[in-house]
Amino acid sequence: MDALKRDRGHLRVNAEECKGCGLCIEACPPKVIRLTERINHYGYRTAEYTGAGCTGCGICFQVCPEPGAITVLRLVTPRSGVPRRNHTATTGAI
Repeated sequence: MDALKRDRGHLRVNAEECKGCGLCIEACPPKVIRLTERINHYGYRTAEYTGAGCTGCGICFQVCPEPGAITVLRLVTPRSGVPRRNHTATTGAI
């Protein structure tokens, strides 16, 4: 990934809702989601955002079968030049 590119999105994974199916990992175009070693209350290893490189496309959200597991935010830079977050998808599966 080009070091000069800014993140255009941010991903949040609710580890208590994630079942570790890996669909989001496979579907992510920039490949910025991975499985953790941590186990949630269901006994599953969960997905997590690596922390950089999200484009805010929302594909992970679209493929996730678990309501409330993934939230995708798109970062918007207004004319003031200060980035802020806008929801591109609400939590849960569609």
